[in-house]
Amino acid sequence: MYTHILVPTDGSPLSDSALEQALRLAKRLGARITVLTVIEPFQVVAYEPEQVAATRDAYEKYAREEADRRMARATELAKAAGVEHDAVSLSADDPHEAIIQTARERGCDLVAMASHGRRGIKALVLGSVTAKVLTHSDIPVLVYRPPVQ
Repeated sequence: MYTHILVPTDGSPLSDSALEQALRLAKRLGARITVLTVIEPFQVVAYEPEQVAATRDAYEKYAREEADRRMARATELAKAAGVEHDAVSLSADDPHEAIIQTARERGCDLVAMASHGRRGIKALVLGSVTAKVLTHSDIPVLVYRPPVQ
């Protein structure tokens, strides 16, 4: 069955739920997990270089702190579940490509991730990292959806 599960997280409550589900699955299978968070680069249009520099520094500091917080939380949950794990954060322009590449490089045989389940215009405008991973990955993808309310 599956022995190494990649679990991408964006720090959202839904992503946290997917991580918890993946940890339960890993525990039952005797699998290990790699938790991944992708930091998207700062992007802005400005007229003065000083505007961008201050804003870029603040964004990068915040993004790194947020990634560290996500990884600390993932490590805490994995330890509590008794699942072998590691945590990776990296910067990339395209999160779906980073997810697929990390899964390949680390020898993962399953990607388990959340999907907000957006439909219609929201799905077209916002896009979906999960949909792109599903479309482009040759590694199986397990999608955790929010409960219907």
